[in-house]
Amino acid sequence: MEEQLSQDAKNILGLQLPTDPRWVSLAEMSLEDILTDHAYCEQKAATTCITLVQRYSDYPKVVTELAPIVTEEWGHFRLVLAELHKRGLKLGLQRKDEYVNKLISFQQRGGSREGRFLDALLTMALIEARSCERFKRLSEGLEDEYLRKFYRRFMESEAGHYTLFIELAETYLDKDLVRKRWNEWLVYEAEVIKSLEVRGDRIH
Repeated sequence: MEEQLSQDAKNILGLQLPTDPRWVSLAEMSLEDILTDHAYCEQKAATTCITLVQRYSDYPKVVTELAPIVTEEWGHFRLVLAELHKRGLKLGLQRKDEYVNKLISFQQRGGSREGRFLDALLTMALIEARSCERFKRLSEGLEDEYLRKFYRRFMESEAGHYTLFIELAETYLDKDLVRKRWNEWLVYEAEVIKSLEVRGDRIH
């Protein structure tokens, strides 16, 4: 996987299909929706990490590495919430997330505990990778200078998260197995992105 943050999605994060550039313009026209969905994205990241800690507490590194991520993601939720309030906007209702639901449908059902553990981590890695890629889009494409900087900070903060989930998998599972499955996830995720409409009201 590439570690540099100088080019587009495929080179930045291993993602096979970059976000359509038109997405930024659509996002800017529905700022309350984009901030609302961003807030829930951060909230779900925190709660998912809590679930992983609870479910895999026998993996010490999972506990020690994800505990601070819970705090960080919840802090991000509060930052986005504050931005909504500052702009006189409201936190809307949480809406169905087709992207995440499609990723969850690709996870192993049944099978070994290790297989389920791997897919849970790789799902989070993909969500973090795509979110980071879209934060980069927003940090470069929004007309509002403050919001460009706002999302640049999020991009920089989130940039290492996706690799952490892969590293956790490689700590407890065979690295070749992890990389093979990760490549399968990347191919699948590209198909998911291709199948979804260009939408301006989603962070991921």
